[in-house]
Amino acid sequence: MTLWLLALSIPVMAQDIRTEQVRFAAGASSASIRDEIEGYKSVSYMVGAEAGQRMSVTLAPSNLATYFNVYGPGSGPGDEAIANSSMTGPNTPDLNRFDAELTASGEYTISVYMMRSAARRGERSSFTLEIGISGATGAVVEGDFADGLQGGPDFYRVNTSGGGLNLRAGPSSGAGVVTRVENGTELRNLGCRMAEGRRWCQVATLADPGYEGWAAGEFLVEGTGSAVAPAGQAGGTSTERVRFAAGAGGAELTGALAPGESRRYVLGAQNGQFLYVRVATGSPDVSYQIFNPDMSFLLDQIPARQEYRGQLWQTGEHVVEVINRGGSPAEYNVIFGIE
Repeated sequence: MTLWLLALSIPVMAQDIRTEQVRFAAGASSASIRDEIEGYKSVSYMVGAEAGQRMSVTLAPSNLATYFNVYGPGSGPGDEAIANSSMTGPNTPDLNRFDAELTASGEYTISVYMMRSAARRGERSSFTLEIGISGATGAVVEGDFADGLQGGPDFYRVNTSGGGLNLRAGPSSGAGVVTRVENGTELRNLGCRMAEGRRWCQVATLADPGYEGWAAGEFLVEGTGSAVAPAGQAGGTSTERVRFAAGAGGAELTGALAPGESRRYVLGAQNGQFLYVRVATGSPDVSYQIFNPDMSFLLDQIPARQEYRGQLWQTGEHVVEVINRGGSPAEYNVIFGIE
């Protein structure tokens, strides 16, 4: 049944609203979220989808006075909801279950809250929220909201916490990396789509050599179209080959990165071997990521404080990229092991 745009008017009971962005894993079409609310606090989950797709939401709470509202693109708590899980109807076949075909493209809000009587007593509710988006997107965006996916500015500017941004071969966190652009880089907007629960924008660099790729929309803001990098911006990526001593199964290297800079370490390994990586640094802004020989992700970016050990599934040159996302230089040691 197609989603009703005629909404139920549901008063917002919560006075303290926390917002969370939902991100599906690479290639996934759903996510399972465990969370908790107390009293008048509520949490709003933002998830992107396109018209013609189907959204399903199921809430399993420890406190039976816990429900959720669903809001369409451009709406949220305090506005008219398109569904309320405390009442069954065309799009809520059971309590705390929503299932409907979407008629608008954009970012939907799922607001989890407790009924006023339970909230007034300061009760707690632990819950699991299952969100799924099924159905392929069309060749073109249908039911676009305002200047959303196919509208918007002519140019974007990369806006991260200080580091760069990966441009990928497709709208997925698991797609190969085409290139990496630094914070502040201006990009041409070629249009956006929803995938893996979030907005992905196809963009093109302005300076030679030119690249096209897909970037996560939350790291893009309206730009001016100037190809000149911001004054004083450091950055760039260097490459270093890792060589183990004769008979050794590992190596330790030291390095330093300017703000926004990254360094790629290249080392050969075989399918079935295990790779170990540890980055030691005093900076909280250093992270790293690991690429397979075909430049698909073995490991997406994680903080330096987390060690990695995993089995490889490709043979060839693997790449470990250490990244400084902060505004100050960072020194580090990196340990590699292959067994």
